Amino acid sequence: MPSAAIPRPLGERVHLDHAATTAVRPSALAALAEAAALPGNPASLHASGRRAKLVLEQAREAVAVALGAHPSEVVLTSGGTEADNLAVQGLFRARRTADPQRLRIVLTGAEHHAVLDAVDWLGAHEGAEPVIVPVDADGVVDLVAWEAALAAAPESTALAALMWANNEIGTVQPVAEAARIAAAHGVPLHTDAVQAVGAVPVDFAASGAATLAVSGHKAGAPVGVGALLVRRDVALTPVVHGGGQERRLRSGTVSVALAAALAAALAEAVAEQPAEAVRLGVLRDRVIDAVDALEAVVLTGPRDADPTTGAPLPPGTRRLPGNVHVTVPGRTADALLFTFDTAGLDTSSGSACTAGVAEPSHVVAALPGRTEADARATQRFTLGRTSTPADVDALIAALRGLAPAPRRDAPTTKGAPTTKEESR
Repeated sequence: MPSAAIPRPLGERVHLDHAATTAVRPSALAALAEAAALPGNPASLHASGRRAKLVLEQAREAVAVALGAHPSEVVLTSGGTEADNLAVQGLFRARRTADPQRLRIVLTGAEHHAVLDAVDWLGAHEGAEPVIVPVDADGVVDLVAWEAALAAAPESTALAALMWANNEIGTVQPVAEAARIAAAHGVPLHTDAVQAVGAVPVDFAASGAATLAVSGHKAGAPVGVGALLVRRDVALTPVVHGGGQERRLRSGTVSVALAAALAAALAEAVAEQPAEAVRLGVLRDRVIDAVDALEAVVLTGPRDADPTTGAPLPPGTRRLPGNVHVTVPGRTADALLFTFDTAGLDTSSGSACTAGVAEPSHVVAALPGRTEADARATQRFTLGRTSTPADVDALIAALRGLAPAPRRDAPTTKGAPTTKEESR
């Protein structure tokens, strides 16, 4: 066993699973504590209620500013999964109610399970017809196939869905172009931006999306709060019924404290994003360079380089700045996770939402040329605001322990292997 695999004392662990969750920001904790001391329900009409309502609306406005939205477009939720379900189910039902023939849902096979499973449920129970558009070897949607799928039957298409950035392999999608194509055919697009917010620039208005999902704890807010941005001209059928809060789209008493924490975290994360993208991109590329030099470890997903010329691109152009995802042929994801865990590194076999379930990665399985064996031999390393060069040193040492020898002719770009998800 390599020296990097020697167990570390508790408290000296290296957190390389920021895509699953990241540490709560002090600013978010302070906002949470201050707002939690308010006694009023924001729906009440008395003075305490009005004060709570003011804090809530100030938080909503801050979220809107951070994400390029109007405050009235911010619907607060418990997190990304609820936001995705409200968008997918709400759009489908509203569109189908207006026109019963609208049953098609256009999406890729690499979406998060919060979208895929919602679509599957609608297919099993409400007649939805999923139309899966292929992705390329890097996980990028095929826009020619995307347009063809939408053009084939726009009159019977309820919605389209394309995640902004993939939670497993880090692929950044051409969301604005996909939304433009969908809009040209009269189809609203939902985008899951859970991994994108705070990692790459996200502007709801400029994206052209009809709805956009956000999760607070990916950006440094506590678990249990998120948002769905809903364009003002978009109709959704509510999933939860009750008091009519949140534009009558998400009934239930809104947590003012969590909303304030979300606003504080997003404001800070978005302000830091340009500098953090550069810093994390440098650290990420050190890991990728190490992967390129190893026989037994294969990078999954794109590089921040022009796919034709190989010229470098700014971090986050094609791949999330803090994401490295690999396959290790001949190993299992669980065995890899145990190896890194023993070495004191917190890593992931994929989405934390499916943790504990021995399933192959549906994202890797959706990539052309990859096998089920590849999809079972994955590991994801995700960096965040607490990541340091020393963390990367520890990861590289552990990775080198997986391979018998360095590759002598390590290429500058490595393609598909020759052999051959996260709480929201």
